[in-house]
Amino acid sequence: MKLNKGIFFVLLGAACFGFTPVFAKMGFSYGYSLGQINIVQMLISFLLLWSFTLYKRTSFKGITKKNVLPIMMTGCFIGLTSVFYYGSMQYLPASLAIILMFQFVWIGIILEWIFSKMKPAPITVLSIIFILIGVFLASNIINGNMQQLPFKGFVYGVLSAFTYAGFIFFSGKVAVNVDPLARSSIMVTGSTILILILFIRDLPAVLPLEENLLATAAGVSIFGAVLPPLFYAVGAPLVSGGVANILTSVELPIAILSASIILSEAVTPLQWVGTAIIIIAIALNELGPSFRIRKHTISG
Repeated sequence: MKLNKGIFFVLLGAACFGFTPVFAKMGFSYGYSLGQINIVQMLISFLLLWSFTLYKRTSFKGITKKNVLPIMMTGCFIGLTSVFYYGSMQYLPASLAIILMFQFVWIGIILEWIFSKMKPAPITVLSIIFILIGVFLASNIINGNMQQLPFKGFVYGVLSAFTYAGFIFFSGKVAVNVDPLARSSIMVTGSTILILILFIRDLPAVLPLEENLLATAAGVSIFGAVLPPLFYAVGAPLVSGGVANILTSVELPIAILSASIILSEAVTPLQWVGTAIIIIAIALNELGPSFRIRKHTISG
């Protein structure tokens, strides 16, 4: 029963994150800038997370003067991911932006190799090759549609993958004993400060706060920065890390499907094949070692 509950909440968190491109694209369609959307969504995230933290009287045990700054700096990676990810959507279809951002999977493996000296296993190298093949198909390069798209959008998309991989890597090593809600609140403080510094010139354009800006930024905030961490905090401890990573990959097809249905973006069958290959590659990387161990145990 616990496993089912864990799977449900992890899937729910991933599904929520898959809807953020819809709200970001809507914000751009209303004529709002990247700075305006990021400022408002980050302030909303800051207020909501700290409200939850204080209302629940969350324990701040384990937080010290030495780890507050590293926690905030880890949160800065989320702020940068928002900038690059939504920046990519200004120039590219949402379906392509999410595919580029999803390269955090293999980039994270490289980071582990560089900083933790964890050399990737052969099965991991194979999964990276499959991911790159999936990206090639999902990006629709074969049809030549990418030639008309601004190069800046691709740069932003790749940078979002690096910053998101950095967030996952460092969040798994910084103050892991601190309550997840309190830790998330401190992280969002760091990312909010960063966003306000980066887009200080856009601050005057935020006020007076318009209804459309508030609605789209709130959607990005709630579905991107508030609900997923809360659902993951409930569900992730109830399933293994490998299963959790596979479940979170459902974000990819949901984001592409929502972009196709709600934003009317054209998604070809070949792109769906590429998306499926990416998800299979993630499953191969996560479940491959356990299959080998299970086979060895049975044969032994």
